[in-house]
Amino acid sequence: MAKYLTKEGLEKLKNELEHLEKVERKEVIKRISHAASHGDLKENAGYHAAREDQGFIEGRIADLKKIIDQAKVIEGGEKDKVQAGSIVFLESKDGKDKYQIVEPEEADILTGKISLRSPLGEALLGKKKGDVVKFNASGGAKEYKIINLE
Repeated sequence: MAKYLTKEGLEKLKNELEHLEKVERKEVIKRISHAASHGDLKENAGYHAAREDQGFIEGRIADLKKIIDQAKVIEGGEKDKVQAGSIVFLESKDGKDKYQIVEPEEADILTGKISLRSPLGEALLGKKKGDVVKFNASGGAKEYKIINLE
C-alpha cells in the first residue's frame, strides 16, 4: 500500500534510516561486544539492555525501509477536496486553525501536520471548501468549517 509523504517527510525518514544504519547500529554493536567481554551473559544487564536496543534499532530500520519503498511523494493533486498533502484552513467556535494532512509516519501536531488516520483527518478526507465536519475528539464532539484548501 502506498504511503503518501511530503518531500520533506520522505527526506526526514531517509535521514533517520541513514543515522540508524551508520551510527546507532555500530554503537549498539560496540555496547554488546563490551558488555559480553565482562563474562557470564545470563546475569549481564548491560548485555541484555544492549541486545534489546539492537532489536529496537533493527526493527525500526526494517520499518523505515518498508515505508520508504512504498513512499510516493505528494505533488499537487486535486485542490478542490481534502486528501493526503492538503493544507486545510479551518474555523470553529474556538478560532481558526491550519493543518496539513499527512500519513501517520509524518504526523507532528507541533508543526501542524495531522495524520489522515486521526479522528479529524478521517473527518476531513474527501471534503471540500465550505463543508462542515463533525468528529469526536478527546475533549468531546468538535465541529469545523473548511474555509480554504491548498
